[in-house]
Amino acid sequence: MEKWLFQKKYVRLVFFLYLVAVIKVIIFKYPWEQMKEIAATWEKEVIFEGLDTANFTLFKTIRMYIDYSYKLNSFENLVGNVVVFIPFGFLLPYVVKWGRNFLVMLLNALLFVTGIEVFQLFSAFGAFDVDDILLNTVGAILGYLAYLAFEAVRKRHPQKNKS
Repeated sequence: MEKWLFQKKYVRLVFFLYLVAVIKVIIFKYPWEQMKEIAATWEKEVIFEGLDTANFTLFKTIRMYIDYSYKLNSFENLVGNVVVFIPFGFLLPYVVKWGRNFLVMLLNALLFVTGIEVFQLFSAFGAFDVDDILLNTVGAILGYLAYLAFEAVRKRHPQKNKS
């Protein structure tokens, strides 16, 4: 039991560091000086500009990446948006007991991803894209499926006590 508590503390730390890294990579991706310049422009017009450039149409960006895959870094964008959230779905069930419930994990992933996208919409530190919400959530679901698979294997092959 003590070993599990010891490990759980480290899993929580890894999850926290993961969340910080995601926020840094997605929201605060620009150099500090550029972020200060962007923040200096924050007025009503910036918010309205964000609304003009936002994608609220599901599959619009995904379709564009597929249609122009020969020109754009489509694979990196599509796969990257999925892969970056796999750890969320995998680690959340280990961090909090209620995270083992699929719907709870899904809701938490949706809230986190949507929060990031809404922040980008109003801050000009990125662009709101509903397809990012979809792809990131798919990543969290894949992470949760990996958690279920890992737990199934772990329960079938328990480690022998080394007492």
